[in-house]
Amino acid sequence: MRKNIVAGNWKMNTNLQDGLALAKGLNEALKGKDINCDVILGTPFTHIASVVDAVDANKIGVAAQNCADKVSGAYTGEVSAEMVASTGAKYVILGHSERRAYYHETPAILKDKVNLALANNLTPIFCIGEVLAERESNKHFDIVKYQISESLFELSAEDFSKIVLAYEPVWAIGTGKTATAEQAQEMHAFIRKTLVEKYGEDIANNTSILYGGSANASNAKELFSNPDVDGGLIGGASLSVENFMPVIEAF
Repeated sequence: MRKNIVAGNWKMNTNLQDGLALAKGLNEALKGKDINCDVILGTPFTHIASVVDAVDANKIGVAAQNCADKVSGAYTGEVSAEMVASTGAKYVILGHSERRAYYHETPAILKDKVNLALANNLTPIFCIGEVLAERESNKHFDIVKYQISESLFELSAEDFSKIVLAYEPVWAIGTGKTATAEQAQEMHAFIRKTLVEKYGEDIANNTSILYGGSANASNAKELFSNPDVDGGLIGGASLSVENFMPVIEAF
């Protein structure tokens, strides 16, 4: 059966000391709790190794927010998948809408990143989603299918089965807008149907698809109650224990 997952994406927030305190606080809050989902923290590169050492790996997984599309070499400022894996992180967030928009990451670049992540035994949390104009022009299904197929559909069934997907309606990130639970379910069901067509029902039904559009304590329970919504990729609400724990406990 596919896993329920709640992953925090800290983005470019917290210095090392504050981030470490946040991770330790969450670790403490989870002690003795019987939770019904995997918990992941997507921290800045500078924090990863320290956070890995500070948390109980049985309770909290750690993710990088990106990795390079090159193995190694003269790429000043880049961090390779091998480097991420060497910290003890088990996951890497790839294809986030901010990376696509601000840093011009194309489907071809993301395909290389996914392959390198998998080669280094990292689980990609692969983000897809449409901007407002694409939804308003009724192209949202086409856009999401294109993003998945262009970057992931050359993977073998075995490799694809290692992917976690995160649907993020870009128009609902940091805007205070949220897709309704019905809109989220509609897109997640479409994504799963797309996976059935390519890889068959077994892999499609075992792929976790997270919702990544301004999920928080007030709407998580309703979102997660949908049959095809397997958790969340959480931004702002993951930056404090008091806001993140209710999302985790929504399962």
